[in-house]
Amino acid sequence: MTARPRDDVDRLQGPLSRAGRALAGGGGADRVAEALRDLVADGALVPGTRLPEDATSTSLGVSRNTLREAFRLLAREGLLQHELHRGVSVRTLSAADVADVYRFRRVLEFAAIDGPHDPAALQRVRTAVEEGRAAAAAGDWHGVAGANSRFHSAVVALAGSPRMDESMRHLLAELRLAFAAAGDPRPFHEPYLEDNARLAEHLEAGERGRAGRLLAAYLDRAEAQLLAAHG
Repeated sequence: MTARPRDDVDRLQGPLSRAGRALAGGGGADRVAEALRDLVADGALVPGTRLPEDATSTSLGVSRNTLREAFRLLAREGLLQHELHRGVSVRTLSAADVADVYRFRRVLEFAAIDGPHDPAALQRVRTAVEEGRAAAAAGDWHGVAGANSRFHSAVVALAGSPRMDESMRHLLAELRLAFAAAGDPRPFHEPYLEDNARLAEHLEAGERGRAGRLLAAYLDRAEAQLLAAHG
């Protein structure tokens, strides 16, 4: 058990080093938090992963003070937790956390589909659908998961609100923790590939009512599936 923090950092050396290179030339706490959030969203940081301060700050190429502030930001977002004598680790979501994430998702996604939509924004929705299909054809279910996140980000982006976009990024990072804890991504993403395509079609046709009904059933089913996986 005592070796786990070192094991986690060894496993993450590649992703952390790449994030560090992206931070080169300026890595304030906000940028460090964003880099770590992206690692969560990409599935590199899974629930329970320990982030020892010294090794993590070295890998990212930032000061310990900057890293601590980034940790505090991500703890407030519910992505990290600090335990006495155990340090910082990636949170494992509870069933109540999952239910609350879906509660807020409904607010964001329903608001986004209820209005006129810019053609360029709709194209980003369509692009995410095609990326998901391509990843599925290649048997890349982690890639399907990533495309699904981009799809829902693109749906929220239809509203043209940077604040909504930022909130959705945080929610999707939390959801990635829930999916990671549930295991194999295929059962959680394969059933929704064609739902994403149908939702895109309704949005492209301006059928907001049909899009809303499909989205309601979609989110209810996805929430129930994740809650069942969390026992």
